[in-house]
Amino acid sequence: MPLETEARAEIRSLISDLEPDDGKLLDALHRVQHRYGYLSNEALEVIAEHLEMFPSHVYGAASFYDEYRFTPPASTTIRWCSGPACRLENSNGIRDAMLAVLDLNELGDRTDDNQVEMINGQCNGACELAPLIWIEKQVEHKRDVVGKLSVAKAIEIARAISKSEYIEEGHETAF
Repeated sequence: MPLETEARAEIRSLISDLEPDDGKLLDALHRVQHRYGYLSNEALEVIAEHLEMFPSHVYGAASFYDEYRFTPPASTTIRWCSGPACRLENSNGIRDAMLAVLDLNELGDRTDDNQVEMINGQCNGACELAPLIWIEKQVEHKRDVVGKLSVAKAIEIARAISKSEYIEEGHETAF
């Protein structure tokens, strides 16, 4: 859905304190994605205009990082940690089990109703909780970090999420 004039004004307001400078680009991208949940083409254009950059430069920077997204997120996003500590603790088995329960083929897929997606999450350094996942609820802007997972526990969580019955049980934070 294209951003309307009001949304363009809101984006300009979000980044108005940033001087036109290459060093402010990631901050601008982060602010806009935090507000809207993703970076639309129109948002990238507004950022490029404000920072006095070519749109291709802005898109190039945004597409380089896995954390930036170009489509609206599902209502619930499961981020699977792909870090080495998690992989050593069978995170691949957890990933495969959750994908199967949610009837998804691979990371990046969504359920048919667009309510749940499972994506790769970059290691956040919480290796003492390995293996772990993050469960993000877009409406509430909440992130639940669930660690020390077993395959059985991951299956239980995936079933609860698929039935909209998941109750936060990890370390809840706002995002």
